[in-house]
Amino acid sequence: MTNNRITDEEALAFHLEPTPGKFEISATVPMTTQRDLSLAYSPGVAVPCERIAENPELAYDYTNKGNLVAVISNGTAVLGLGNLGALASKPVMEGKSVLFKRFADVNSIDIELDTEDTEAFINAVRLMGPTFGGINLEDIKAPECFIIEQRLKEEMDIPVFHDDQHGTAVICAAGLINALHISGKKIEDVRIVLNGAGAAGIACLELLKAMGASHNNCIMCDTKGVIYQGRTEGMNQWKSAHAANTELRSLEEAMSGADVFLGVSVKGAVTPAMVASMADNPVIFAMANPDPEITPEEAHEVRMDAIVATGRSDYPNQVNNVLGFPYLFRGALDINARAINDEMKIACAHALANLAREDVPDEVAVAYGKTLSFGRDYIIPTPFDPRLIHRIPPAVAKAGMETGAARRPIIDMDAYELTLKSRMDPTANILRGINARARANQARMIFAEGDDPRVLRAAVTYQRSGLGKALVVGRPEDVKTKLEEAGMADAVRELEVVNAAKTDHLDTYKGFLYNRLQRRGFDNKDIHRLAARDRHVFAALMLEHGHGDGLVTGATRKSAHVLERLNHVFEANAEHGAAGFTALLHKGRIVFIADTLVHEWPDENDLANIAESGAVVARNLGLEPRVAFVSFSTFGYPVSERAEKMHRAPMVLDERGVNFEYEGEMTVDVALNPAAQAQYPFSRLTGPANILVVPARHSASISVKLMQEMAGATVIGPILTGLDKSIQICSTTSTSNDILNMAILAACKVGE
Repeated sequence: MTNNRITDEEALAFHLEPTPGKFEISATVPMTTQRDLSLAYSPGVAVPCERIAENPELAYDYTNKGNLVAVISNGTAVLGLGNLGALASKPVMEGKSVLFKRFADVNSIDIELDTEDTEAFINAVRLMGPTFGGINLEDIKAPECFIIEQRLKEEMDIPVFHDDQHGTAVICAAGLINALHISGKKIEDVRIVLNGAGAAGIACLELLKAMGASHNNCIMCDTKGVIYQGRTEGMNQWKSAHAANTELRSLEEAMSGADVFLGVSVKGAVTPAMVASMADNPVIFAMANPDPEITPEEAHEVRMDAIVATGRSDYPNQVNNVLGFPYLFRGALDINARAINDEMKIACAHALANLAREDVPDEVAVAYGKTLSFGRDYIIPTPFDPRLIHRIPPAVAKAGMETGAARRPIIDMDAYELTLKSRMDPTANILRGINARARANQARMIFAEGDDPRVLRAAVTYQRSGLGKALVVGRPEDVKTKLEEAGMADAVRELEVVNAAKTDHLDTYKGFLYNRLQRRGFDNKDIHRLAARDRHVFAALMLEHGHGDGLVTGATRKSAHVLERLNHVFEANAEHGAAGFTALLHKGRIVFIADTLVHEWPDENDLANIAESGAVVARNLGLEPRVAFVSFSTFGYPVSERAEKMHRAPMVLDERGVNFEYEGEMTVDVALNPAAQAQYPFSRLTGPANILVVPARHSASISVKLMQEMAGATVIGPILTGLDKSIQICSTTSTSNDILNMAILAACKVGE
């Protein structure tokens, strides 16, 4: 199990900063000129209004309805927390909306209805129907959730989907398809025991019966035991529909000889003895959260032949709803579906099951730090499999078209799959990949500025996230005070604080430093001052002597000052090939600007060196490098002495015979815009550049700051390269999350 502890303070800070909540609304059209506003509102808006009044289907063309889902709750069953009410459920509903966007590029907005009156809830949702392309009901207690969903399905002409029921059911079904395949059993023959007769449990059994499970082979249990025909205590119409004709009365009795156990109940509901009594190759889906009915370890102690799944991410075979609802809605929205029917849910389950049987892409294996292949410990795809977006929605859409749920069938399914591939933000997978690599590397990370609260928060998060060991340079009393002031007093005992004045290695460090600097005007007093009192130098000495695996610094001093200090210990300068690359993440694109840290005015050879270093960084992050040498001229025009070196730099790479794409000199639009690139068919770039090598450090800095302030780009870096040690320098405006990102890059040795 992974060490990934989240404190209350971290959770609250995440929801508070940089602005309260987890998402915002942004316009997709220009809103700058009076003409823009006239088109967006009055009088231009009247035209689509009239067209929609004539033909309501055109709302899918002229509004965001076709890609907008409402996440709606009254907060009566919030996660495992119970009835917290509508307002307290809002963080969960916001989170669900964010997941829709992250995994399937579905726009979503949360709506919390402050009522427990079923009729009032139904009426409120029904009246909002014209706004949305689909409704995702969430965290509504049973049995009201059954009534609400059924009525809304009958009264609305858009998909209504209660994820707590059907999301769990779909992923459970996908896992069961593969578990039965491995165990050589058929769904129509197996005996299934379900424990937990709430919304999710009932939906699971209903879907499995729709897929072929026999009613007489399915036993449903609740807190009072088996739900059998004739039972009156604790019954309702939804339980009664699954009452079995059986003499069995307890879960323990039902488990004897069962092929499948499905649990959506409580921790500890299943004992090892119950598992031992099951049939050969038993399938156990212990899906209670946060703790399963029985852990995989406990189940395998008595039955090595068991196939076990849970709801937990730290065990194999996680039954995770995020594998289902984003892609179900994606497929349903793309055919303007009237509903999400059983056939669409079953198609989703089969598509997920089939995907798990295929070879797993390398990036997934890297992200999870292990090789995954179809078998007892891998029967369900992982949530971060990049194929989900273009494999699951088409299956859902086809089923919707075949069953008459589609208003607008998809004609060219191959083209549809291509559009799905292009919808997703590639930067998300890149960032997840480097997090996984950092976790696998378990680097001892040196945080040089232990007197800064941002650095301390980053260090605590680094260690608590299971990324490795955090070593904080500072005075223990000072670190303790700062942690207490930051609300992290409990972290005092977790961090290792290294005090330069009290380390056993100080004499060794001073000897090394004296040998390096004695002919550069430094005497013994200078050396002592640097080694014992300058945290940047001391941290660099720790790294040089193997007392840490990576170093993060720069949050409290300008990068030029930090780089000067690092040069006392390492050759972190232009002459020895050092360079800095700043990554700009914006609207699903990632572009590196170089050199933003070291070279003041590089010549053509320096520029070629920078390009080669940039290619290494890009490949370390999973990108195929495409380098553009950018200027104010394109391929020699207009002629300028200032642009000449940008013209010659590609020629240097020609002579070196490098193995990546490069071209120049060119303006930024030619480097990044395919339409502008098309005017130069002789260009060697096969697509938009992802590394921009600029003429000088000042132009690099201006470019980065302009994109950050005007366009809102996310900035990572500068990433320091060209050293044989892993060092990253933050900016003085870095947040604790920025510092953590730099530590992760250092742990991955991206620039080394």
